[in-house]
Amino acid sequence: MDVMPLDRVIEDKRRLFWLLQLGGWSSWAATFYLGIIVWGEPPENYLVYLPIIVSIGMFITLALRWVYRVTWDRALGTRAFAILGASYCAGVVWVLCRSVLFYNLFPEELEKLEPERLNTLAMYFSNSISGVSVMLVWSALYFGIKYYLLNQEEKQRYLKAISMAHEAQLKMLRYQLNPHFLFNTLNAISTLILDKDTELANGMVMKLSRFLRYSLDNDPMQQITVAEEVESLKLYLDIEEVRFAERLTLHFAISEDAQQALMPSLLLQPLVENSIKYAVSRSINGGSIAVSASVEDGCLQLSVADDGPGLDLRQGRLPKGGGVGLANTRERLTQIYGKKQSFRLSSTEPHGLTITICIPLSYATQEAA
Repeated sequence: MDVMPLDRVIEDKRRLFWLLQLGGWSSWAATFYLGIIVWGEPPENYLVYLPIIVSIGMFITLALRWVYRVTWDRALGTRAFAILGASYCAGVVWVLCRSVLFYNLFPEELEKLEPERLNTLAMYFSNSISGVSVMLVWSALYFGIKYYLLNQEEKQRYLKAISMAHEAQLKMLRYQLNPHFLFNTLNAISTLILDKDTELANGMVMKLSRFLRYSLDNDPMQQITVAEEVESLKLYLDIEEVRFAERLTLHFAISEDAQQALMPSLLLQPLVENSIKYAVSRSINGGSIAVSASVEDGCLQLSVADDGPGLDLRQGRLPKGGGVGLANTRERLTQIYGKKQSFRLSSTEPHGLTITICIPLSYATQEAA
């Protein structure tokens, strides 16, 4: 889908800010100048004075922007106080700068004022109202536009997450349910039948059927519990255990408080497959895979570890071209949770690879509420 120029401008927030900043202040300057013309003839060189006070106003609003960024994640009361207080201070400072500059550039205008209007305190409060009003309008526009952009970003993230999830499902079907997997599974079942171990063969057929049904019917955007995800993993691993027999050792450590926590479906599947492909199948003596889930500091922590040869990690990241499943999982997490998640690769002692995922903790009761 082609991206419209306006969409590209919105995506570049820094550029958009400056376009709106210049456009907004230019509009204010034009309106203010027209107002001066309506009420009378402006002083000579007023068009020199106007850009200066606009520049000062823009500089002051940059300070406002910094204050709002610092207090963005604070409590609502703190943010409201920051908005009102900062807008008032900014308006007062701006009017003071305007007054000093105006009467220094145009001293003849001071002589035209009536004696009672020379009361600087009265002039100060009278002019400060207009300055504070401008800063409050600027603040309202700033927050309005920012919330709009955040809302649009959230919508785009959600749409992309749906697309990535369906893509992840297709990739799972392509890389996990590939002909080699099916061939090896059916070959193992055939061997069991020839050995007249019909009970185990029948169990393998049932497990394969359940696994295929789960993989095909499961909605990748659906949030499932950790217990359900582990159950689907066991279906897959039970089938693989027939292939590797004693060469594959499995360990599950699922804490009680993590069992009913919600997570994206089919999230751990490509990680476990990665361990089998690179850690177990390539080792003569096989290897072990450990899957764990726990609740840590309000987050759900998931981990898949193996004792294979490991990877040449570069600052905790995957080398270029390595692990399609890992790259897809990382990208899917980014699209679903944004910066509220982490995906970390580390070495298993004494050798191997450990993948650790942290996502926001939630339960089914919270989702329903």
